[in-house]
Amino acid sequence: MSRLRLQDHDMPLRTESLEEPQLNLTPMIDIVFLLIIFFMVGTRFSEIEQKFDVDLPTAAPVKPRSSLPDPLIVNVARSGDIMLDGTKLTANELMTRLKQAKENWKDQGVIIRGDGEGRYQAVVDVINMCHLTGLKFSLAYDPQGAPDGGAP
Repeated sequence: MSRLRLQDHDMPLRTESLEEPQLNLTPMIDIVFLLIIFFMVGTRFSEIEQKFDVDLPTAAPVKPRSSLPDPLIVNVARSGDIMLDGTKLTANELMTRLKQAKENWKDQGVIIRGDGEGRYQAVVDVINMCHLTGLKFSLAYDPQGAPDGGAP
């Protein structure tokens, strides 16, 4: 049995003291100085701009509409005639008026009042015009005239 003997040079021993890590602040200080210079120059330009003596124009504040406009009432007579605001219109004229209403107010509503004994196709034509223009519509009816007296 042979014994291994450790020699002094086989085991490294440190006799020096460990150096503490150091933080180099020089780049950070450079960046802070550059930012200070940048903001000083930017502030200077805004001061120069405000030195010009200019009388600014005035404008009255615009008040937004607080409520939706009244819905447009489209009446479809028994004969198929279309009336809006008491005026008889053709299909093209109604389409133009609906487009104008949509341009003026995007949430404009339309109530379609069709005669119960009238031509159904005329009512469907008005519904189609509302779809094409993107207007929301509803169909008017008389709940009292229902066969069961309007009960739910």
